Amino acid sequence: MEIVDAQIHLWQNDSAPPHHRQAPFRIEDALAGMDEAGIARAVNCPAIWDPHANDYAVEAATHHPDRFATLGWFPLDTPADPAAVDRLMDRPGMLGMRFMLAAPGLADQLADGGLDWLWARADQREAPVALMVLPDQLPLLHGIARRFSKMRILVDHLAVLPFLTLPQAAEHLDDLLALAQHPNIAVKASGVPSMAPDPYPFPSTHDVLHRTVDAFGPDRVFWGTDITRMTCDWRTCLTHFTEQLPWLTGSDLELVMGRAVRSWIGWH
Repeated sequence: MEIVDAQIHLWQNDSAPPHHRQAPFRIEDALAGMDEAGIARAVNCPAIWDPHANDYAVEAATHHPDRFATLGWFPLDTPADPAAVDRLMDRPGMLGMRFMLAAPGLADQLADGGLDWLWARADQREAPVALMVLPDQLPLLHGIARRFSKMRILVDHLAVLPFLTLPQAAEHLDDLLALAQHPNIAVKASGVPSMAPDPYPFPSTHDVLHRTVDAFGPDRVFWGTDITRMTCDWRTCLTHFTEQLPWLTGSDLELVMGRAVRSWIGWH
């Protein structure tokens, strides 16, 4: 079974936020950790705190095309520029985009249609777009998914904010699962150990994961770690899914652990 981590961040500066590793997380750091844990590939979401992270992502994907692919970003606090999508997507290893929409200004744009130019261009390119959204923003994705049906949306981290633990972390779960009706929406089951108030094998998370896979299907749920903010190691994040969820087996497990995300973002 080929294991693909659906979300990591690579960066080179010292500006990471407090909930992430404070030292840079470079290509060689990721490769060493992946090799130790048995992870074949990783989807790099270039760190938004490093202005040169997209360039570094190109370096990673160029030198290690069988290990790294990229969902890149560009600033959204500038006038609408559909050509920015093309400039980004035409770079080596760039298979899609990823945006953090929890900030107040971007949240307003999401709500009032101010980002429709971005969705429209992504829709034209049939591009995957990962979104980190606040739980109360989830209902807004229904309309976006309907109007831009060729854009493939990935909801980061089950829409769980990094500092929340269960049961509070899953108060929005019904709103998340309601998005499963749209065939162009998938979810990253990434960073899940961070929401567990209990130790490994994090039993408090198992029902949340079971309900999510039941709703979306294994072809639209993607395992990932966001490893640089985990308090456990890569191997622990991995075996949480591969060894501790008895209902997730066979081809369903293979999909969740890598095959599905590669298909969703077109990493062939």
